[in-house]
Amino acid sequence: MRRAPLAALAGLLTLFPLLLSAAGPPPDTAEGMTNETLDGLIRRLGEAVEGGAGVWRFRIEGRPVTVITDEKADRMRILVPVAEVASLPEGRLQRLMQANFDSALDARYAIAKGLLWSAFIHPLGALSDHEFLSGLGQTVNLAITYGSSYSSGALVFGGGDSQALQRRELIRQLIEKGLAI
Repeated sequence: MRRAPLAALAGLLTLFPLLLSAAGPPPDTAEGMTNETLDGLIRRLGEAVEGGAGVWRFRIEGRPVTVITDEKADRMRILVPVAEVASLPEGRLQRLMQANFDSALDARYAIAKGLLWSAFIHPLGALSDHEFLSGLGQTVNLAITYGSSYSSGALVFGGGDSQALQRRELIRQLIEKGLAI
């Protein structure tokens, strides 16, 4: 079920502060992020958390989220499934690449195993609590806004195509809504 673009924008503006407040005071990660620290953050934030020690599955805003770490390789991934690749409308890949340039910010659209994903990838040891929470919020927001603003947050990096495309889409929706009244 896709949210209407205006509702999705309102939702994404409220998601990040919600994640930060739910996390509570951050544990000390001066020595770098660990699976133990991530486990604590995920269990305070996620709904229906399963797994641990390198692979967690849970829900945020009703969306399935998977976090995978590899301490030896010093990597962490946040993954949210978005859509089946076979169901993507013609021209959608170009729009996804435009979003990756300017409105996806730190999260990205990616394709693997026949699915379109929203993904955030970061070195595990250098990851702070704030960066994890930001990455989680951006990844979920990017999945929520697929098909509308294709945005992981309220910002759009200048110089790309997304801002003008979003403005045109919003104007089109307002005109259609106005004609229906």
